[in-house]
Amino acid sequence: MAQKPPNIQALQEEFLACRKLFTALGDETRQELLCALLAGPCQGSRGVELAEKIHLSRLAVSHHLQILKEAGIVRARREGTYIYYYLNPQDGEIQRVLRLFQSIQQAMASAPDREGEP
Repeated sequence: MAQKPPNIQALQEEFLACRKLFTALGDETRQELLCALLAGPCQGSRGVELAEKIHLSRLAVSHHLQILKEAGIVRARREGTYIYYYLNPQDGEIQRVLRLFQSIQQAMASAPDREGEP
């Protein structure tokens, strides 16, 4: 049974919808910050604690956390004068990327065999 050809327009729209997340995750410092959040306490971590863990200034950490928040993968909550950052448990953006990669995989599976071509 022949596979349905990929809908390239839909694939382009999926890429566009994931752009902020790709930008956020493409930076080495933000990757390190995400790992620090994953390894940190369940209730979240303060910016100063994260800055100490990844050896950056609080200002730099705040900048990177803001980008991660805008990408929809980090959230913040205030307790008194403290702000705690944590990974977004809704993970809708991660699901969107997973769907994109599934679409790419399907498109690749329907592509003609190109072995032997110059």
